[in-house]
Amino acid sequence: MTLFRRLLAPALLLAAAAAMPAWAQAPATAPDGIAIEQPWTRAAIQGGTGGVFLTIRNAGTAPDRLVSVSSPLPRVTELHTTLRDGDVMRMQQMQSIEVPAGGSVALQPGGLHLMLIGLSAPLRPGESVPVTLTFEKAGAITVSVPVQAAGARGAPHAGH
Repeated sequence: MTLFRRLLAPALLLAAAAAMPAWAQAPATAPDGIAIEQPWTRAAIQGGTGGVFLTIRNAGTAPDRLVSVSSPLPRVTELHTTLRDGDVMRMQQMQSIEVPAGGSVALQPGGLHLMLIGLSAPLRPGESVPVTLTFEKAGAITVSVPVQAAGARGAPHAGH
């Protein structure tokens, strides 16, 4: 792998995403009514793992499924859920996430979420990471995911 692909490309993508104007944080919407709202992630170290949280709304009349996620920064991306196994919480990879017609699905800490595994660059507060969600019917939707502090519990509210 070239030096550019290993080191510079992720840094350039992070810089470009961080430089996006505030209007770029508006919900990303597909023509068939799938909208991605309030995406966020927590700070994470290079080589580490990050979780992405957001809300998927489906204003359409047919259900859809999130079937994959991708980003240029992690080595691997996965759809996950968190399950209780006795007194222990465990993460489990999922093949898809159902989004009901006229409904929504919240991806949040302790529940459904997206995993970014093996980060090629750190996720720093104040920056953003590009993430592409691919749906069975709506196709690919790319969002800019703002990075919050390591202990963040949610996306910042508008105006804060």
